[in-house]
Amino acid sequence: MKVENGVFAEAHRLEEKGEAFALAFIIESTGSVPRQSGRMIVRIDGTTLGTVGGGPLEVQVIQEAGEALAEGRSRTVNRRLTPSGESAAGMECGGAVAVRIDVTAAPPRMLLIGGGHVNLAVARAAAPLGFAVEVVETRRDFCNPERFPMARKFHYDEDLPIALEKVEIDENTFVLIATSDDDIRALNAVIGSRPAYLGMLGSKRKVAVAVAGLRKRGVSERDISSLRAPVGLDIGAQTPQEIAVSIMAEILKVKSGRTGLPLQGMTKDLVVVRGAGDLATGIAWRLKRCGFRVIMLDLPEPTVIRRTVAFASALLQGSIVVEGIEARRAVDIAEAYQILENGAVPVLADPRGESLATFKPAVVVDAILAKRNLGTTRQMAPIVVTVGPGFTAGETGDCHAVVETDRGHELGRVILDGGAHPNTGTPGLIGGKSAERVLRAPLAGIFSEVVSLGDLVKKGDIVARVNPEDGSSPGDIPAPFDGKVRGLLSSGQSVKKGFKVGDVDPRGEEVDETLISDKARAVAGGVLEAIMLLRSRAAAQ
Repeated sequence: MKVENGVFAEAHRLEEKGEAFALAFIIESTGSVPRQSGRMIVRIDGTTLGTVGGGPLEVQVIQEAGEALAEGRSRTVNRRLTPSGESAAGMECGGAVAVRIDVTAAPPRMLLIGGGHVNLAVARAAAPLGFAVEVVETRRDFCNPERFPMARKFHYDEDLPIALEKVEIDENTFVLIATSDDDIRALNAVIGSRPAYLGMLGSKRKVAVAVAGLRKRGVSERDISSLRAPVGLDIGAQTPQEIAVSIMAEILKVKSGRTGLPLQGMTKDLVVVRGAGDLATGIAWRLKRCGFRVIMLDLPEPTVIRRTVAFASALLQGSIVVEGIEARRAVDIAEAYQILENGAVPVLADPRGESLATFKPAVVVDAILAKRNLGTTRQMAPIVVTVGPGFTAGETGDCHAVVETDRGHELGRVILDGGAHPNTGTPGLIGGKSAERVLRAPLAGIFSEVVSLGDLVKKGDIVARVNPEDGSSPGDIPAPFDGKVRGLLSSGQSVKKGFKVGDVDPRGEEVDETLISDKARAVAGGVLEAIMLLRSRAAAQ
């Protein structure tokens, strides 16, 4: 009991200090085990207090606790106390044990540089929200528990940069600069420390002077762009208390990775497009132009042929602009929201659509063009529109509408009951050419460009080649006729024999490979029509 009391006391002490830790405790045991109950603190530095049984089991629990602390997520560890086998702990006891690891994360730190009226109001707002408040000041009267009873730490020195030298700033620190007359020196001292948030109170003129000074010092544009100044959201704040609300709203927006937009109507204009190839890009481009907010989902490493008009290229190169609309790679959902807020189209690696549960879009468009359904259902959104064959629209179907992709008079037609034309396996006719337009890998290996996307080629010119991984002779890919290389895979990608790696357009010079195709525009028009039609029908019910 004495050891367990010590564990609880240590947990309380760590919580009071604002340090992260894990509490591991046995929740179930069967058979022969060293202990049927036990608790252990695992600190962020790997040191421990208490025990869950010792030996290899305890070593593994400590390792699991370290991983849980790094992730910031609790977990349960199940081990069989046997020398080998599934979930074996490498012990001879023969029983089994389940250990719960509860993570208590360090609270976010609110570092207030300056102890004036605004930062006092911010401290009063931040502390109840779980922030550990710290104050940095050059004036004793503004840096003490009497003025800031909610603060956990005080950093005082008559020279502000010296006071800041003693402060550790990390990705869990939210920094707000609001001094009496030392903002520029404070900013110079903390810029580049990469906190979770860096804000500075001040007028636009003051901010402009500060930023000019940072550039003159050679501070990177990345670090300069991280500064939020003037600070806060535009809510017409005037008093210190109102300004504190404005600042804390912005800080919470940054902390959560959300948009800060009104919740009312927030998702009614959100469309998620599954797939980000050239046809899907035409759809996203049209919807974006019409005022919808668009998110795209694709494979982590998509095999993009028409790279100049495919937002999927953002996943490979970071960003791409197609006819004036920019798409950017989003590493996670939080960054996708940030990209949306900045007016671009986020492209997220999520082929299974797992992020849909978080996004809760008004519309889902399946433009993967797999010629079969890869998991899209009517339950994904109030409106689900699919493109091409492989889907059935209607009350018993897997979507609300299908848009035809087969070239001809019905291209772009909206189908509310039934499906699109079946896949013929033959590309559409362009300039008298059909299947021969498509370039395919003659063998398996690593693809390599010889000419560039957009180049004019003559029949027989080598467009690309595939180098086998075993070092044998490469397979050249010649141009099938005179024309322009309109699509071409990126060099370095692994391909199988027969894989589509490019296409040549017989129309040659008259084709602009940087513009969305006529087919993509027609299909995009059909998707827009389907959304507006289904919306109007729903409103009339």
